Amino acid sequence: MNSDTRQRIVMTALEMFYVKGYNSTSIADILSRSQVHSGSLYHCFPGKQDLLVAVLEFYRDGIEDNLLSIAWADQTDPIEKIFALLNGYRIGLLMSDFQHGCPIGNLALEISEPDPRIRELLDVNFANWIDAVERCLNSANERLPAGTDTHALAEFILTIMEGAIMQARTARDIAVFDRNITVLRQHINLLLEKAKEPS
Repeated sequence: MNSDTRQRIVMTALEMFYVKGYNSTSIADILSRSQVHSGSLYHCFPGKQDLLVAVLEFYRDGIEDNLLSIAWADQTDPIEKIFALLNGYRIGLLMSDFQHGCPIGNLALEISEPDPRIRELLDVNFANWIDAVERCLNSANERLPAGTDTHALAEFILTIMEGAIMQARTARDIAVFDRNITVLRQHINLLLEKAKEPS
């Protein structure tokens, strides 16, 4: 199988897992959408989980080009980069009429007992997101209180984002997402103000 065909299969699976969910997407769905013969698919992906591995590897390897560089195209301030990233998920919710959230979060919730390969890739994808946000916080380190645990704060921001998406999708109300992000903004602002206080 040539690399173009493999890429078409992976990108089709990525789209369908995102839109329909992993469990609701069949191999027949992927074959029909990608217009690829079953022999070509099974040559590279013996099972559906193998295809999920390829999708998660795509997310893992493409976080910079497919997520961060897009969200941060017009931002230089490291704190504002964080909120620009969160705003990308907000836009996704609105554009999809609350059908789409975070693809990694969706898969982590849907796949309750993943095999070790899947669990490790989900974990790495979350870790990469946390690392990107932590880098932003570290770039603004002089504006934060001394001793701020930027890794824990980045984990907290991921928790806010995933929870805000889940609640907004359930309520079909972007105001739920916005309230969560407003509270996060207030928390960050308090940290910035605290750092300005005389020691």
